[in-house]
Amino acid sequence: MDFNDMLPLIGEFGRYQKFLFILILPFAYYLAFVYFTQIFLTLIPEDYWCTVPELGNLSQEESLKLSIPLVEGKYSKCLRYDVNFTEQLELGVREANNSWPTTSCTHGWTYDFKEIPYTTIATEQNWVCDHAVLATYAQSLFFVGAICGGLLFGWVADKFGRVPSMIACNLVGCAAGVTTAFVNNFWLFALMRFLVGFAFDNCFVMMFILALEYVGPKYRTFVANMPIAIYFTSATCLLPWIAYYIANWKYLAIATSAPLILVIFTPWLVPESARWLVSQGKIEKSIEIMKTLARRNRSQVSDETFEIFRLSCKRIQEEEQQNLSYSIMDMFKTPRMRRTTIILVIVWMCITLVFDGHVRSVGSLPLDIFLTFTLACLTEFPAGVILLWTMDSLGRRWNACGSMVLSGVFSLLAAVAPSGVYTVAFAIAGRFFVNISYNVGSQYAAEVLPTVVRAQGVAFIHIMGYVSAILAPFVVYLSNIATVLPLIILGCLGIMGGLLCLLLPETVDRVLPQTLQDGEEFGRNQRMWEIPCLQKKPKGDCE
Repeated sequence: MDFNDMLPLIGEFGRYQKFLFILILPFAYYLAFVYFTQIFLTLIPEDYWCTVPELGNLSQEESLKLSIPLVEGKYSKCLRYDVNFTEQLELGVREANNSWPTTSCTHGWTYDFKEIPYTTIATEQNWVCDHAVLATYAQSLFFVGAICGGLLFGWVADKFGRVPSMIACNLVGCAAGVTTAFVNNFWLFALMRFLVGFAFDNCFVMMFILALEYVGPKYRTFVANMPIAIYFTSATCLLPWIAYYIANWKYLAIATSAPLILVIFTPWLVPESARWLVSQGKIEKSIEIMKTLARRNRSQVSDETFEIFRLSCKRIQEEEQQNLSYSIMDMFKTPRMRRTTIILVIVWMCITLVFDGHVRSVGSLPLDIFLTFTLACLTEFPAGVILLWTMDSLGRRWNACGSMVLSGVFSLLAAVAPSGVYTVAFAIAGRFFVNISYNVGSQYAAEVLPTVVRAQGVAFIHIMGYVSAILAPFVVYLSNIATVLPLIILGCLGIMGGLLCLLLPETVDRVLPQTLQDGEEFGRNQRMWEIPCLQKKPKGDCE
């Protein structure tokens, strides 16, 4: 008797599980705040120009006509005329001569804050022109921090438990996020982004897995998708308006980081992972949690049943100890497992880069960033709901393939469409479909990889995703060279990643692989064009 056998007896989605489902909410908000806040900490208005102190008494339009050269019909953001403006004013000159020499902005910049109604650290520190790449470096360091945090808190989760790991990573994110409000140079800001990156993903995933572990199989698709669809979507849609109404980047950093301190109440509300407790030999504690679950759900489970479960746990513990001899390298030892692992890594890297690229390219779209960001994030909800119906009928493979390819197609359409509403509409459609891919990909690897290397394999694939995410800010930065370049790159990566999904085995209605040999044989008899809803249900690829 294992956990799946116990859950129908104590309640697969009773009062206790519903309570855990609600408790996912703050952690989904933490994930949104940790991930997206930098966008609004480093916003730079569309229009800015060199400051010319000698023309301070003129109106903005008069100052621009006299001091700033035109580049392709627009006032330059990084150059000004290099003349004696005091002398020009005395001579009665009110409009520039385009033959005048030019120079860089030696006295800083003036920003037009009509659309972005507050200063950010980027405008205070003038991260524009030659320094425009600094915000990109900081965001890349965020993902370097995510890699380090994933390794560190993954080890903490295995050594000390899921709940201590969740508390520790959220507290690090809280401390670094609040400290961000008090930094006054790029290097301190970058260090804080690195430390905030420690909390990324882990601040949510640990709670997500804990809740998922305690629900029955038929409710897992719902619990796997609806927290993202409801909680994460509402958090991401709320964030830009928090930034808009606070209108102060320092207060924004505090407002989105301080709530993470509430994680200290987790031990009194969230149970430790029963499976982890068993693997550590803490079987009685695991049974105590199960009894609490049954009591809260008002289910009657006999002592004899728990005794059978106790004996089963001892057997599982022995199996877990045997699994310690396996490592990530075992996924590369046999031909089909090696091919599957490499494809999973490439696909997840494409999904992560395309998703993060779409998130960050919203600033280069031609409409108001607060509204555009909200509309793009709203696509998370239908993306999660749609999967409730299509995940099992179309399968993981075709869902992943179709959504990635469509994301790529709409990204390319956004690149060639006339600037304005059409560009925004196509870009948001691209974001919508990559949201679906992200949700499918999060579940796919955990089903394809065999049990003996599943945890290590999923962690490895996610870390490789962070590696690709380091490049995402630089892809978005290419918009400074040509506005359409990021969308073209995201489109090509989406199509490539989607087509690669067709080379993976389908997992719907299949008995999932347990051993490395199972993993090598899994999907061997499947055909590329099979769709679950059009096929007879198989007995399984491995027994």
